[in-house]
Amino acid sequence: MSGEGRGGAEQYLPKLRLDDLLGELQVRIDAARGTQNRLHGLLEAVLSVGRGLDLPHVLRSIVEAAVTLVDAEYGALGVIGEDRKLSEFLTVGIGHEQRAAIGDLPSGHGILGELIRHPEPLRLPELSEHPNSHGFPAKHPPMHSFLGVPIRVRDEVFGNLYLTEKRSDKEFDAEDEAVLSTLAVAAGVAIENARLYEETRLRERWQRASGKVTSMLLTGAPSEEVLELIAEEARKIVSADAGMVAERVQSDEALRPVLAVGLGAEQRNGLVMSTEDGFVGATLSSAEPVVTADIEHDVRTRGGEAQWAGLGPVAAVPLSAGGKARGVLILGRVRGGTLFDDVDTGQLLGFADQAALALELAERRRDADQIVLLQDRDRIARDLHDLAIQRLFAAGMTLQSAQRFMEHPEGSERLARTVDDLDDTIKIIRSTIFGLRTHGASGPDAAGLRGRVSDGVKASAASFGFLPALRIEGLVETDVPGHVADQVVAVLGEVLSNAARHSGAQSVDVRLSCGDGELRLVVTDDGCGVPEGVSRSGLNNIEERAVDLGGTLTIGAREEGGGTRVVWRVPVPVSG
Repeated sequence: MSGEGRGGAEQYLPKLRLDDLLGELQVRIDAARGTQNRLHGLLEAVLSVGRGLDLPHVLRSIVEAAVTLVDAEYGALGVIGEDRKLSEFLTVGIGHEQRAAIGDLPSGHGILGELIRHPEPLRLPELSEHPNSHGFPAKHPPMHSFLGVPIRVRDEVFGNLYLTEKRSDKEFDAEDEAVLSTLAVAAGVAIENARLYEETRLRERWQRASGKVTSMLLTGAPSEEVLELIAEEARKIVSADAGMVAERVQSDEALRPVLAVGLGAEQRNGLVMSTEDGFVGATLSSAEPVVTADIEHDVRTRGGEAQWAGLGPVAAVPLSAGGKARGVLILGRVRGGTLFDDVDTGQLLGFADQAALALELAERRRDADQIVLLQDRDRIARDLHDLAIQRLFAAGMTLQSAQRFMEHPEGSERLARTVDDLDDTIKIIRSTIFGLRTHGASGPDAAGLRGRVSDGVKASAASFGFLPALRIEGLVETDVPGHVADQVVAVLGEVLSNAARHSGAQSVDVRLSCGDGELRLVVTDDGCGVPEGVSRSGLNNIEERAVDLGGTLTIGAREEGGGTRVVWRVPVPVSG
């Protein structure tokens, strides 16, 4: 009996060992199958991420693939900005409502900042036990286990992958870290490809925009339309909210009234920028884009300037041609908007230089056409003077001599009237000759003060909804020096812009007169007057311009009814 008992036990023991071996084999087979499935999932994730070329889509796919591969409940990808903080933060696992309830996105403090400061894989069984843990904001879901790895694009740390709350275990293991690190390498390649693709597309957009500008200039379009196209194309390409262009006048201290597009264009159009503004001055003297994160609080600007209202991040480049800045191109985003980076400004300077070169070439072509026109006008003036006037004068002399032989009083009177008419006609022709010789040029500089003031009044019609009345008296073309004329145009733009923004006027009267050694610019409107509390930066600006020239500025009520009367007067040399 005992032998039989021992024999049965001996037969039973091998069976137990076999079951253990089979169980262990099954575990290993399952592990191998799990590893194979995981490797297959990693390969699929790498291929999926690598197919994308749109950068936002690529970043989203990286986070989604990471969450799936390591079986995490929450995932995020933080993009590191130039200030070494998180400029973007994409999340998976947190809904829109929950995300809105949490509040502002993280900027890179605590555990998230740990990976920024030390770009190495970080694995934690419990987030709260790390010395740099600062806890979570209200409404934030609880998180315990954590795994983070950096994403490198070449030798640069682009951002970090953050995974929390492993579903199938209490914490992430070394295999999870290896899988996520492998995905991060593939993500770096995919991001670089997407960046290169985006840069290529951006370069093509800049080239198309340059082509549009050149084509418009070659068709002879007005420079105002070309500048508007330059500002609008640049604004769209860099996703800016507002764009402004201001050309330089002959005097280095002034810029022409701003041409604005996008956000607040109606309020910014016609404003006058000064090179004394540190930001504008820095742009004109710089060979690189000038960028600020908050223009209204930038130490280079004067607070409260109307052209910066509502803007935060701003990028500006000079319109340079022939080694000299012709003006500035300024692009802005609303307060709180993303900063302008190298991708935004990389092609902007080249576009501005090409646009400035096209403007200069078009100006040279207009100058050549203008020379031909002026020569033709001079010929007409000579012919009128040498032929028409002389013949009319001779005819008048003949009629005057004929009066002596006219006995009938009525006939004598008619001859006298005819002689007077001939004298008036001669005066008209002489005035026409003067006009041909002094007003023949075109363009802001060549048109003379009369033409520039007329253009400024016409341009303000879009802001008022009607065309202001204009009267010009005296020899403004010949007696007003060029630097004074530049100041008059700038002051007129500022006064009309203020009236359009604040007065609510239904009629505006502009009068420019020159005589007795004084130039007077009087602008009268029937609006509400100067509002209380309105910023006086613009008024101070035009007063300073008057004082610098030895003149004065007077602002008061209109003589009849409500409204405002602005009188800007400066001395000018008396004509000899």
